[in-house]
Amino acid sequence: MRTISLGIGWLCLGLSLDAWSLSGQQIEIVGGEGTEKQVRGPNLLKRVRRGWMWNQFVLQEEYTGSDYQYIGKLKSDQDYGNGLVKYVLSGEGAGSIFVIDENNGDLHATRRLDREEKAFYILRATVVNKQTGQKLEPETEFTVKLHDINDNEPKFSKEVYTGSVPERSDIGTSVIQVTATDADDSMYGSSAKLVYSISQGHPYFSVDPNTGVIRTALGPGNMDREQREHYQMVIDAKDMAGQRGGLTGTTIVNITLTDVNDNPPRFTQSIHEFRVPESAKSGTPVGRIVATDRDIGKNAEMYFTIVSGDGMDMFDISTDKETQEGVITVGKPLDFEKKPSYTVEIQVQNTQVDPRFWSPASKDMATVRIGVDDVDEPPLFDRASYVMEVKEDAAVGVAVGSVSAMDPDGARSKVKYSIDRRTDMDRLFNVHPGNGSVFLLKGLDREETAWHNVSVIATEFNNPRQSSHVTVSIRLLDVNDNPPTFAVVYETFVCERTTAGQWIQTVSAVDADEPSTGHKFFFSLAPERTHRSNFTVRDNGDNTAGILTRRANYSRLHQSVYLVPVVITDGDYPMQSSTGTLTVRVCTCNREGNMEVCNAEALSSSPGLSTGALIAILLCAIILLMIVVLFTSLKQQRKQEPLIISKEDVRDNVVSYNDEGGGEEDTQAFDIGALRHPDTAVALEESTKQRRDIIPTDAMLYSPRRQRPPPLVWLHHSAMLENDCNPTAPPYDSLATYAYEGEGLVAESLSSLGSVSSEAEQDYHYLSDWGPRFRKLAELYGAEDCDFS
Repeated sequence: MRTISLGIGWLCLGLSLDAWSLSGQQIEIVGGEGTEKQVRGPNLLKRVRRGWMWNQFVLQEEYTGSDYQYIGKLKSDQDYGNGLVKYVLSGEGAGSIFVIDENNGDLHATRRLDREEKAFYILRATVVNKQTGQKLEPETEFTVKLHDINDNEPKFSKEVYTGSVPERSDIGTSVIQVTATDADDSMYGSSAKLVYSISQGHPYFSVDPNTGVIRTALGPGNMDREQREHYQMVIDAKDMAGQRGGLTGTTIVNITLTDVNDNPPRFTQSIHEFRVPESAKSGTPVGRIVATDRDIGKNAEMYFTIVSGDGMDMFDISTDKETQEGVITVGKPLDFEKKPSYTVEIQVQNTQVDPRFWSPASKDMATVRIGVDDVDEPPLFDRASYVMEVKEDAAVGVAVGSVSAMDPDGARSKVKYSIDRRTDMDRLFNVHPGNGSVFLLKGLDREETAWHNVSVIATEFNNPRQSSHVTVSIRLLDVNDNPPTFAVVYETFVCERTTAGQWIQTVSAVDADEPSTGHKFFFSLAPERTHRSNFTVRDNGDNTAGILTRRANYSRLHQSVYLVPVVITDGDYPMQSSTGTLTVRVCTCNREGNMEVCNAEALSSSPGLSTGALIAILLCAIILLMIVVLFTSLKQQRKQEPLIISKEDVRDNVVSYNDEGGGEEDTQAFDIGALRHPDTAVALEESTKQRRDIIPTDAMLYSPRRQRPPPLVWLHHSAMLENDCNPTAPPYDSLATYAYEGEGLVAESLSSLGSVSSEAEQDYHYLSDWGPRFRKLAELYGAEDCDFS
C-alpha cells in the first residue's frame, strides 16, 4: 500500500504497476510531485525516484472474481474519522461501472472490463459535509487505466488470400504478403507481438516470420505449371512473439502458377496426306494439320510456314485463330495432266518466344503430300483474251483473226466454236465452228463504233456442258472515207465602206477520220467563183483560213447577202473534199467598224416573245374565262325546295292515281305552297289557283249527285270528292294533304299520327257497335292474339 498525496489535504492509497510489497512494514512517501522521495521504514531508509503518477489508478482487465474489484482508496485531509465527511464520485462510468464508499473513500469496479473496448476512464472526486452539503475539498480529476492481458488472438485481414507467381521462378520470388493484427496492447509486454509461420504448404513456399511475405522455396525445375498449377497453404500468426502459451490466428492462401512459354508446339503426326481436284480455285481449302502446345493463352499461339517442297508455289498455309490449326489452301491453278502430286515440308513455331526457353528444338516439322485428282475440264483457250484489227472498209466475209482452244483432259475431245450473241446483238461477226476463224457478217464503220467486243464460246463435242468463254476485242482501222467540213456554220458581216483585203472571218474544219499522221486541211475558193467573187480565201497553213474582201465598197441596197463557197480538202489518201458556204451580210458600220444597221435577217435576234409563250398565255386566259362563266351559271340556278321541309310537317295524305300527272319534271302544274300551308290554301279563292297544266271540264267542276255517306266516314268522302273535282288541286300523282280529318266527330281521327304511342294493350270491342260498315275492322282488331299465332 502507498500513501499518495492527490492535492491539498488529499491522500490516496492505491495499487500501481510498481507497487511496493514489503509485508509487515509501514512505508511513508515524503516529497512533492516530480521529486525524489525518501522511503522510510523500521529497517529501511532509501531514496528512490518516483516512477508512477499520483493521479492514476491501474486496474487489470477481464477480472473474473465474484466480488467487486478493488481499485484503491481516496483519503481527504478533512476526514478526521468522525463520520462527517462524504466522498462523492463523478465522471465516466461513475455510479454504474465505478462506485465509491462515501464513508471511507474505497473505490471499486462493479463489472468485468475489457481494455480493447475502452483503455481508460476519467473520473472526478470530491468530499462534502454530510450535514451541510458544503464541499470540503475542490473537485479533483484522476484516471483509471486498464492493465492489458493477452486475451485476443491475432486476426488476418482476409479469410482467404489469392496470389500468383510465374512458373519456373527463382527461389525466393515474392508471391504475396499476408497481414494479421492483435487487439491487445502493443506497448505492454508481448501480447501483440506476432510471428508468422506455415502450418500447411511445405516445401514449395516459405513465409517471413516478421513481415508475412510469402516466397517460393523451390527452384525453377520444381515449379512447373504443366505438372501442378494450384497450391494451397495455411499460414499461422501467433502472439507472445511465438512463445508457448500465445494465441494463434490462421488464414488460407491459394497460389496459382501462371504460364510462361516454356513448351514448343509439336505436330500430332509427322506425315499428312490430302487430295484436291484439279478444278479447285485459288483459296480452296485442301486440309488441316494439327499441332499441340502444353502452354496456354498467347503462349500457345502458333503459326505455320511452308519451308520446302515442289508445292511451295502452288499452295499456301495459314493459321486458324480459333483452333490454332494450320489450313492448307490452293495458291495457283492445278493441272492433273501436268503434275498429279506435290510434297511440301511445313514448320510450326510459337508466335511469341521467351528467350529464356528458346532453342532450335522450339520448332517442329511435318511432311504433307497432296494428290491432284483429274476432273473433266472445259476447253482451255491459248490466250486469256484476243485483240484483232480490221479495216473499216473490209468486205463481208473477210477474216478478222482466229481463236484456238483445246480440251486439257487426256481424252483431248474436239472443240467447236460459236459467238455469244448477247455480246453481238447486231450480228456483225461470226466464227467458224471448226477452226475458230472470226469473219465479218456486215459492213463496219469506224466513225460509228471504233471497237467491238464479242465473246467466243468453245464447247466440247462429247460434253456440251463443258464450255468456256474468251473475250475478243476487234479494233477498226481508219480509212479516209469522210470529207472535211466546216467546224461550225459560219455567218459574218462586211461594212459598206471598207478596204480591199480586209479580214472579216477565220474558218476551220473538222474530219470524222483519224489519220495516223494527224489532220491536214487545205482551203480555197470554189473554182467557179474565182474570177467574179467579191471575197477571197487565204489558207493560213494551220488548218484554218481567213476570208478577205476583194474590193472597197459594198452596197446594202444593191445586195445585202453574199454566199462565199469555200473548198476544204484533206491531205490523206484517197483525198476527200467538200464545199462549205460562208454567209456574209452587208451592214452599215460606224467609224470604228462596229455594225449599226443590217438587213432584216440580221435583226432576227431582236427581243420579243416567242410563239410558244404567246400560245401559253392565250390558253391560260381561256381557262380563266371558262371558270368564271361556270361559276356565274351555278349561282344563277335556284334551289328547288323539297316537298316536306321538316320531319315535323307530316300529315295523313291521300294519294290518288285517277289521272296521270306531269311526273318529276312537272314543277309548273301547281303551287307547292298548298302542301306546306293547307290552312292558307283553303282560304284562297278558287279562281286564283287554277291549274296550269289542264283545262277544267264539266266533270271536274260538277260531280254527279251521290248519296251522302254515313257520318263516320263523311269527312273522308267529302275530302276525296273535293280533291277530285277541284281544278286547282295538285297533279294526281302528288300528295294531297288533309289537315282536318276527324275534327268534331265522335269517332275522332283514324290517323296513326294522332294515336297514343304506347305498347299497352288496347280494347277494340267498341268497333262492333258501329254497324255493319265496321264489321270487318271489328273482326280484325277485336280478335285475341292467340287467333293469329
